[in-house]
Amino acid sequence: EFKQDGNQAFPGSGQLKPEDKALRDLQKRIRDLEEENEILKKAMHYFAKDRR
Repeated sequence: EFKQDGNQAFPGSGQLKPEDKALRDLQKRIRDLEEENEILKKAMHYFAKDRR
């Protein structure tokens, strides 16, 4: 890893490499959007049921 990444190979202290942090942030964004989508689907069904 050191040959490939140099000083960034072992960031330590819970620090992530920039590309790992970006990946983690994107995965969190996906989870958040999926949760938001499920909430909106439930709300849509709830309000559609009231209109009948």
